Amino acid sequence: MGRRFAAAFERAQAGENFEERHVTFLSLEEMLAALSPKRLEMLRHLHREGAENVKALATALGRDYKRVYEDVVMLENAGLIVREEGRLTAPWDAVTAEVSL
Repeated sequence: MGRRFAAAFERAQAGENFEERHVTFLSLEEMLAALSPKRLEMLRHLHREGAENVKALATALGRDYKRVYEDVVMLENAGLIVREEGRLTAPWDAVTAEVSL
């Protein structure tokens, strides 16, 4: 995180206009639990098509509404799903993992 902050600070000082978003998990285990196969499927669907709401997303995925709602809340809190006027999206092109040893 420190390197990212320093690099962003240098870019800002140089007058570069940029926007970055990062999600940090405290451990590999936490990240793997958050990005389960079903949640990754959800992120891919939202990236490609978006969804008008949780019900529409659950229907599109053929999954139980309650479970999809729980997954949406978790991924939204992590910053991986964006909700704008009720519509759900995952506007990121990639999710990249970095594990420090």
